[in-house]
Amino acid sequence: MNNPPSGDRRAAVVIEDDLDIRNLLCAILEQGGFHVSGAATGRDGVDAVRQQHPAIVTLDIGLPDIDGYEVLRRIRSTTDCYVIVLSGRTDEMDILTALQAGADDYVSKPFRPRELRARIDAMLRRPRVGHDAAHPPTVPATPAAAPSDDDAVDEAGNLLRHGNLIVDSEARIATCSGVELPLTKTEFNLLQELLRSNGAVRTKEELVRISRGRDYRGYNFVSRTDERAIEVHIANLRQKLALTSGDPELITTVRGVGFRIMPSRNLPLGRRS
Repeated sequence: MNNPPSGDRRAAVVIEDDLDIRNLLCAILEQGGFHVSGAATGRDGVDAVRQQHPAIVTLDIGLPDIDGYEVLRRIRSTTDCYVIVLSGRTDEMDILTALQAGADDYVSKPFRPRELRARIDAMLRRPRVGHDAAHPPTVPATPAAAPSDDDAVDEAGNLLRHGNLIVDSEARIATCSGVELPLTKTEFNLLQELLRSNGAVRTKEELVRISRGRDYRGYNFVSRTDERAIEVHIANLRQKLALTSGDPELITTVRGVGFRIMPSRNLPLGRRS
């Protein structure tokens, strides 16, 4: 089960010290068409991720050797694969810490196998970011190719711009002042949706559903923890914008409702006078 995947089979890595749970997770992923590698420790899990280049990783937090959050940080330093944390820890702080460290989703144990499969399927249907974290893309030498207006969207709706922030929806790349933003998939989806909303307020509940993906088949209930996770993703977006000379206040909070990006104008390219 630990040989390199062959053909078109996608790879997955399960990092879980409990043998029964690890076997269950491996079975769920194998039924989904994955070649699965299992690891009982954090070190073995990180090594497996580096060797297998998986599309998805499931990660337990309570590992016997390395703290799961540290494992997550090491994974994020080398790959942009999907990471689902599965843990018996249900405190809000544990969930937020995992999301801040780069997890795409957090599922509490005991989990429902069918719901887990639905979450995995929904994530995999989203377009992937086009670059691996271990091979960062070069910064374009001529950013002048981007539209010149402060706020613009091309006619196909693929290129969005707000000041020095440019979001390429097709390539799944966001740049600010010519520097690519190291966004997670969820952060990219949220930023893209807020830009496309043309100044309209998006509620936290709406953003939770966007982060889950259109093809999500699990429960539709949105908890307070789900909404807090969105707040964390927005806070991370603001920090990353600030680090690249962007405007950390670009995303404004509408108290008691949600978030929005307020454009000065948002006209189709080629239709401006």
